[in-house]
Amino acid sequence: MGLYERGKNGVCLKLTEQRCCCCFFFFFLYCFRQNLPGFFISIAKMFLTRTEYDRGVNTFSPEGRLFQVEYAIEAIKLGSTAIGLKTKEGVVLAVEKRITSPLLEPSSVEKIMEIDEHIGCAMSGLIADAHTLVEHARVETQNHRFSYGEPMTVESTTQALCDLALRFGEGDEESMSRPFGVALLIAGHDEKGPSLFYTDPSGTFWQCNAKAIGSGSEGADSSLQEQYNKDLTLQEAETIALSILKQVMEEKVTPSNVDIAKVSPTYHLYTPAEVEAVISRL
Repeated sequence: MGLYERGKNGVCLKLTEQRCCCCFFFFFLYCFRQNLPGFFISIAKMFLTRTEYDRGVNTFSPEGRLFQVEYAIEAIKLGSTAIGLKTKEGVVLAVEKRITSPLLEPSSVEKIMEIDEHIGCAMSGLIADAHTLVEHARVETQNHRFSYGEPMTVESTTQALCDLALRFGEGDEESMSRPFGVALLIAGHDEKGPSLFYTDPSGTFWQCNAKAIGSGSEGADSSLQEQYNKDLTLQEAETIALSILKQVMEEKVTPSNVDIAKVSPTYHLYTPAEVEAVISRL
């Protein structure tokens, strides 16, 4: 629809583009002469878009959102799928390993890592970010053991890790800081028994009985809700985790593209032969 004006004979005449531009020009000129500061503020508000709030992790949008954190959470959905299940005996972790090239050594792709002898974690997202968080957690657990002569609890370890995630790193350079683009499933065993925690880039963590993260998390979570119960044995949890992982993966499950670990009560990463034994039960 164009802009119209009423002629002398009552006929609506369409304004030309030139006349429209002139009208807008005189309108802005009037605003400029009447109130210079208010004029520029009004113009700034008119052209303020979502991108203005994308520049820093410390800037909230008018809707109360941190877009950089939301983008980091979305990035996790592109990562490999990881599944964790808690049982009365311990916690099982199973992770998909994406081998992008036949020249890549599968053992060099770490998707499950040990934090302490009683804590392990599975990751989805940027591996480098996960290594930074895990190294920080390792230092915290060793400092606690040295200072107090006892292992750090799983929840305290998770809290220390999330404190770093909330600060977006340990550096003081704001221009270089950004949210960690990784989600973690932290499995452990302490005086409270087995526990499983889930963390995201916002620095928030939740305790779970079962959880899936990564690209196949939506379908995997639905399957976990149907198959999980608190009376599962470790062996049953291994089978469920790997069977769900098999459903969401785009290739055949083999010891080279899947990692499995358990904490019961100490951390143990399965060897290829042990992974093959679990696959044979599917």
